[in-house]
Amino acid sequence: MSSTRQEWLDSVFAKAVGRAPERQPRFETSSGAEVQPLYTPEDLEGWDYHRQAGYPGEHPYTRGVQPTGYRGRLWTMRQYAGFADADESNRRYRYLLEQGQTGLSVAFDLPTQIGYDSDDPMAEGEVGKVGVAIASLEDMERLFAAIPLDRVTTSMTINATAGILLAMYVAVAKKQGIDLKEIGGTIQNDILKEYIARGTYIFPPKPSMRLITDIFAWCREHVPSWNTISISGYHMREAGCTAAQEVAFTLANAIAYVEAARARGLDFDSFGPRLSFFFACHNSFFEEVAKFRAARRLWARIAKERFGARDARSMMLRFHTQTGGATLTAQQPDNNIVRTALQALAAVLGGTQSLHTNSKDEALALPSEQAVQVALRTQQIIAYESGVADTVDPLAGSYFIESLTNQVEREAVALIERIDQLDGAVAGIEQGFQQRQIQDSAYRVQMEIEGGDRVVVGVNRFVTEEPPVEGLLRVDPAVGERQANRLARLRAQRDGARAAAALTALREGARAEQVNMMPLILEAVESYCTIGEICNVLRQEWGVYREKLAI
Repeated sequence: MSSTRQEWLDSVFAKAVGRAPERQPRFETSSGAEVQPLYTPEDLEGWDYHRQAGYPGEHPYTRGVQPTGYRGRLWTMRQYAGFADADESNRRYRYLLEQGQTGLSVAFDLPTQIGYDSDDPMAEGEVGKVGVAIASLEDMERLFAAIPLDRVTTSMTINATAGILLAMYVAVAKKQGIDLKEIGGTIQNDILKEYIARGTYIFPPKPSMRLITDIFAWCREHVPSWNTISISGYHMREAGCTAAQEVAFTLANAIAYVEAARARGLDFDSFGPRLSFFFACHNSFFEEVAKFRAARRLWARIAKERFGARDARSMMLRFHTQTGGATLTAQQPDNNIVRTALQALAAVLGGTQSLHTNSKDEALALPSEQAVQVALRTQQIIAYESGVADTVDPLAGSYFIESLTNQVEREAVALIERIDQLDGAVAGIEQGFQQRQIQDSAYRVQMEIEGGDRVVVGVNRFVTEEPPVEGLLRVDPAVGERQANRLARLRAQRDGARAAAALTALREGARAEQVNMMPLILEAVESYCTIGEICNVLRQEWGVYREKLAI
């Protein structure tokens, strides 16, 4: 009988491999670190349960931010949805709520994300295509018609125009007669990852960071239950970064936001509890579980040791997860149901607070109603039939999981230290550091797929001829014309003098750095100024950002 792992490797394991060689010469994590054939207590030498794992709901939160895990309350099932115009998206939201979804997540079309009205020439051909078209408060009122905003929480994937869409949501809540202290939800509001990986930026970093810290301060006073930012690794992971890079770049951006807010005079504990995070979940099952645990532990240490957090809530990394869109295949799309189920299970075992499961047809089009239902049912089966939600952090103590958690954290810490040496996340972006790291990782993975070293079922192995997929969702191209007609009516019917005065005040506020922009944006929204009109004022005052290529 072997007394050490090395003895077992040299004898029992070596003999087995000699009879039947391993499937591949090397097994690796997403960052290229070797995965050993066996993990034992030797891999956790010096590991301290209380310091590195602890109990759920207690520092360092490795095992979760809630003491009861999912025993008291399941994660929020928040399917990301939005297409065409407000009326069609409203019907989809109400359908999802009827099917048992417990929170809303709004996808906006590209013109809305980059601050153009639906009738702007820059919006032609894009209206309603990748999300819902929202150009004015009137659109937002139709989007949430018959949906009581004090009974659901809403996440909005919006960044450069986050303050405008938040103001619209607040205005709708006021029209519904709801106390703003009773509304809850999240705006993504994470502009740094837009510069790194996603691209829906408008303004340069300095005024963009001003808007973000203005939102922190304004929400603290007026909408205290609102999550003012969702610091997002998801899009960087989708662009090609590794699990450890996702953690590192996300937390480096979080550090930049905290430092910007503190420079504006905000105490960390005054806004820290409302910070939230957003991660992807890809196919490497155990590494993804470890990634979430490592991110929680690392943020707890950063909040406490770097920013002097006193409020425990400021140290709790609360996060939403979306399964990996980049892992879905147009070939054999039914296989995506299985991929999504495995990714969703990893997110749950990693302790996510809310979850979106991708639909099987998303590599081909926006999801159909039937595909969305299957994606939601995937979450419900995990929640109610699998038993994984019955105990807290059930994989804790696994030699493999704890070793992977340590490894992801070490790699992330090393990257954060490199970013600190570059003078922080913004400076790193300006120098192209994060972009280059992601490009290198993405290139490596693509070469592995094309070379057949990384198997993608239905793409480079187990390939079959299939008929074209039927039943895909197609957005009516007439949606742009309908939106343009609505905007023409809106401009003709609104109080023109009030709208003009609101835009003038907005321009003056943009020039005065110490003025909080949120009250001015809210007044412009409630005057039925459009998103394009508001953003054009800010473009004229602040300029626009031009991408710096990473070479």
